[in-house]
Amino acid sequence: MTRLSDVWPLFGLELRTPRLSLTPVRDEQLPELINAVLDGIHDPAKMPFGVPWTDAPRDVLIRETVKHQWRQRCSVEPGSWTINFAVSFEGRVVGMQDVSARDFQLLRTIHSGSWLTQSVQSRGLGKEMRAAILLFAFDHLGAAAALSEAADWNAASRGVSHSLGYGPNGVSELVARPGEVTRQVHLRLQADGFNRPEWTLRVEGLEPVLPLLTG
Repeated sequence: MTRLSDVWPLFGLELRTPRLSLTPVRDEQLPELINAVLDGIHDPAKMPFGVPWTDAPRDVLIRETVKHQWRQRCSVEPGSWTINFAVSFEGRVVGMQDVSARDFQLLRTIHSGSWLTQSVQSRGLGKEMRAAILLFAFDHLGAAAALSEAADWNAASRGVSHSLGYGPNGVSELVARPGEVTRQVHLRLQADGFNRPEWTLRVEGLEPVLPLLTG
């Protein structure tokens, strides 16, 4: 019998760390993902995201979060893609770690972003999930560099980046909310500068996704 992962190999991919499971978001995970969003990601007075999606009214936030996951799947092409990984901790979805690439065959560069529900923040999970996708990108996809960014006031996010070896890659300004300008700090990590964790990443379902991700 044909399985869903046979027709969409990304649904067979799983990254496992000592405490976390990262899997491309499946529809059955959407309710838990929505709950993690609704439970709160950040101080409402500060907007950490370049697009202020968490400001939306509850009904809009739920609907647009689901639509966003479906749109990202539809945009996946060989070598140019975004994967949104649902991050599970102690048996429930607590956040999302995304990784994306454009013209990966030539640029060998990935970009990442993430969020965690507030109830599990300050436990080192953000660093663990970022390390997972870096190990995946560098060791299994053959990436040469990784990019990220954070608001200049977001010391926690920038601290994770610096602890993994990222260095400065310029700054920019954007309008995070109407009338509110945020300074974004851009960061870059070369594969040979990665501060690797002591643990080993376990990857399942790798071979079927390689033609899609590496082009």
